[in-house]
Amino acid sequence: MTNENLVLAVDLGTSGMKVALITVSGKVAGWESEPVRLIITPDGGVEQSPEEWWQAFLLAAGRLIQKQGAGTKITAVCCSTQGEGTVAVDKEGNAIGNAILWMDMRGAPHLRKQLNGLINIDGAGISNVLRFVRLTGGMPSMTGKDPAAHMLFIRDTMPEVYSRAYKFLNVLDYMNLRLTGEFVASFDSIVTSWVTDNRNPDLIQYNDSLIRTLGIDREKLPDIVACTKVIGNIRDDVANTLGLSPNVKVVAGAIDNTAAAIGAGAVEDYVPHLYIGTSSWLAAHVPFKKTDIASSMASIPCAIPHRYLLTALQATAGGNLTFLRDNVIYHKDELLQEADVPDIFKVLDQIANRVPAGANGVMYTPWIWGERAPVEDRTLRAGLYNLSLNNTREDIIRAFLEGIAFNTRWLLSPVEKFLGQKVNAINIVGGGAQSGVWCQIFADVMNVEIKQVANPIYANARGAAWIAAVGLGEIGYADIPGLIQFQRAYQPNLGHRALYDEKFDIFKQVYGKMKGIYRRMNVIAP
Repeated sequence: MTNENLVLAVDLGTSGMKVALITVSGKVAGWESEPVRLIITPDGGVEQSPEEWWQAFLLAAGRLIQKQGAGTKITAVCCSTQGEGTVAVDKEGNAIGNAILWMDMRGAPHLRKQLNGLINIDGAGISNVLRFVRLTGGMPSMTGKDPAAHMLFIRDTMPEVYSRAYKFLNVLDYMNLRLTGEFVASFDSIVTSWVTDNRNPDLIQYNDSLIRTLGIDREKLPDIVACTKVIGNIRDDVANTLGLSPNVKVVAGAIDNTAAAIGAGAVEDYVPHLYIGTSSWLAAHVPFKKTDIASSMASIPCAIPHRYLLTALQATAGGNLTFLRDNVIYHKDELLQEADVPDIFKVLDQIANRVPAGANGVMYTPWIWGERAPVEDRTLRAGLYNLSLNNTREDIIRAFLEGIAFNTRWLLSPVEKFLGQKVNAINIVGGGAQSGVWCQIFADVMNVEIKQVANPIYANARGAAWIAAVGLGEIGYADIPGLIQFQRAYQPNLGHRALYDEKFDIFKQVYGKMKGIYRRMNVIAP
């Protein structure tokens, strides 16, 4: 155990609750996790239980603190969470039903109806689009996957829940409520409610015209604070449960893409990071607010003062591998032979490594739950192409890894255009970044240097810890590049250049040929 003071960093992702004890210098002193159920509803919703989040936090944090004997050394708690989730809470802070997650698209028709106009862009009136973009930098996703649509879905289909709701909170905001009793949102957690004026990155505030356009009652929205704001002390009952001092501070923290940028050490302007988790994104801090409607990208408020964060989001990345594991390789039916499944992702790594580049002709498109950028289309679906009797399961596994890399390369060109400069190196973090094989595939497919951050799975938690340290005045953001460590740098294999360039062209052609078919097969209700 270190002699340094510690931050209890919380990383709540879609797959589970993770907690870590992290020093100001970024050293991880301990780590625990608890799984959280994903609830797929009969009407196509995707939800989780806020109470399960909280109980998972208490279990994991309690176990970690007891194991490390660290209660007296913890000075702050700070969270990083999945973004674009919506929790309705009553005046006492109790969740009214489940959280609606970032994958949930049930609000799409309600959003289109709310924003409709005489001249439309994908169902939104042109005047509304222009006002949203001018003030916020973006606009509600017409896929229905963000809180703007979630709140309308609740308003229109669950009026009793809407009436009882005191506040609508994002996932981060809910965790901070349970930690402090305060109803607040952070600069970045509020963004995808699309009701704030973001033209000054240091003063994010509600805009009444956007709130009226969206049709949500103003009083149901929480106060907004900076990511580094000390919200208050930890609640006495929580401190007693975990064995912490009641003087432990709770810092507002950030949603996952904001925190990952900090934890990846990519705090300087134009330095990109690639996060590979259940979803994926390519992001970089920039000194300007800008929107690229064609590629569904914008720079939005973040944790660093005077800066915005460009985020190009892929709907599903590592989630494709989870699907492969749970629904194909180890699906729990009469074909399942093994009671104890090994560490399947390490096994996938080994298998993919013995398959040649190009996966013996097999191609995979990873749009298993639609896509967000560089095209926004919720009707897209995943596909395996060019299978023959000569192919094996090993080829399919390699094709999954390559397909996600092709999709990331698809993002790279509009990202470079947005940044106004070529990207030569990318810091990679997240659970997928633990795979050396996959890091090399990304380098080869994208033709850039991939810098594997040490212990990449801790990036979100490390980012939360550093946000807390900045909030407490212990470090500045400018100190972080000197604190980050890299495990390895992967250079593109020039011998694979022609092959991957050709397959990338085919990848884009598959999208062009299949997008109309997917739209017919996955009809959007008017």
